[in-house]
Amino acid sequence: MALALAIVGLAALAAAVVVLLRSRRRAAPKAPPPPRDPFAPDQDTGGDPRTLKAGDMVEYLGEQLFVRGSLRLSEGGFSWSEHFVDAMNGTGAGRRWISVEEDPDLEVVLWTEYTGAGLRPSERTLTVEGVTYHRTEHGTATYRSEGTTGLAATGRVEYADYEGPHGRSLSFERFPGAGGAAGSWEASLGERVPNGTLTIYPGGDA
Repeated sequence: MALALAIVGLAALAAAVVVLLRSRRRAAPKAPPPPRDPFAPDQDTGGDPRTLKAGDMVEYLGEQLFVRGSLRLSEGGFSWSEHFVDAMNGTGAGRRWISVEEDPDLEVVLWTEYTGAGLRPSERTLTVEGVTYHRTEHGTATYRSEGTTGLAATGRVEYADYEGPHGRSLSFERFPGAGGAAGSWEASLGERVPNGTLTIYPGGDA
């Protein structure tokens, strides 16, 4: 009888030890992730620009911009987005938008409307404010509008893109009107947004 009780006691002790070891393993803190370069090409510290939508807020170089509306564009199986933004502090910097595309690397550009007269994408090379741009693309895409854009829910847009030095760009867009009217060209000047400089504050799922 004493031997049986001893065996039962040893079994209970062994079970208690196993439970204690398991609880310690569960309670052990996880090792922190290794340090990463926030400006590495595969690292996005401020959120994913590909998820931008109306209602979000972005911060770039200390300025806060509110996303009013978005265009989802596509052409020949290729898609990209344009997000119309207003400054939170009402600086009146003019009509601006952020484009997001992968071609094949992720490229984010902040655009500002150019109001100079007479500028058209009629030449392969254009010089604007002392900067020379070379035309790289010209085509027509379909779009779907979200939020406040001033455009119809769906439609088409003709575009012409130019590239300049040091991440600068020049873009033209025109939206055909009723009756087949071609519409007027709208010009914008763009600057490449470096990785890690754009912070996104989601506005919710609404």
